[in-house]
Amino acid sequence: MINVKILFHDLQIFAHKKGGGSTRNGRDSKSKFLGIKRHQNQLVRPGTIIYMQRGTKIHPGKNVKRGNNDALYSTVIGKVNFHYISRKKRAVSVVELEN
Repeated sequence: MINVKILFHDLQIFAHKKGGGSTRNGRDSKSKFLGIKRHQNQLVRPGTIIYMQRGTKIHPGKNVKRGNNDALYSTVIGKVNFHYISRKKRAVSVVELEN
């Protein structure tokens, strides 16, 4: 007679269901809604936010100011104009409407 203990000595039993432990996932931050808010040649009024950003990805040009949170906003009534200051630096200006 063969010893049954010797035959099943190396047999390893695996779980057929995943353990019910806690997970380390499940966190995410709210989206910040950054980016362009008014496009090229779009009419804006004073105080209208043109571009929301972190840092100075786009620089303020003529008739545009930068807020505390780096948002670019218009200071006059006019049309939005995106342009390059140099090869790498982009800017946004507002061309004032003539009455």
